[in-house]
Order: sequence, then structure tokens, then C-alpha cells
Amino acid sequence: MAGPNLELVKFGIYVFFPVAIMLHYGNPDWYQEHIVPYRERFWPTDPKTTNTNVPHTHTELSNEIAALKLRKLKERQAAASNSTAPTS
Repeated sequence: MAGPNLELVKFGIYVFFPVAIMLHYGNPDWYQEHIVPYRERFWPTDPKTTNTNVPHTHTELSNEIAALKLRKLKERQAAASNSTAPTS
């Protein structure tokens, strides 16, 4: 058996290796330099699906919810009027 010194070295490696990997790959500068260009190449951002007009305050959020409820109500009424219309 190797003894406590080997166990201490093994423990040091077991602890140091994951921490070193997290420090290296978790660095925001490294991420921006190596990951973001490839991500943009593989999955380009689509302006149709990117929403930058997100409500932030309580009143903006309440207005947005009211608008969504109104739009949903109009859709339901349109669907109901189309389904009850007589077909020939």
C-alpha cells in the first residue's frame, strides 16, 4: 500500500481538477471568445422570434395581460361565430 501521502495527492487532484475546469471554461471572456461565434453560426438569431419589448413594470405587465385576454376573447368569439354559421 502506498500510504497517506499518495492519498493526499489523489485527494488534491480530485479536488483541483474540477475546480480548474470550472475556472477555465466558466470564464465569461473565454465563453464570449470561443462559444458565442459558433453558437451564432449554428443557431442564428431570428428577429421574428426575438422579443426585446418585454414589460418590466407592474403597469406594463397588467396592460400586456389585458391585451392578451382581449385578443384571446376576440379569437374565441370569431371561432364561435364561424362554427355556428350555417353551412350550405
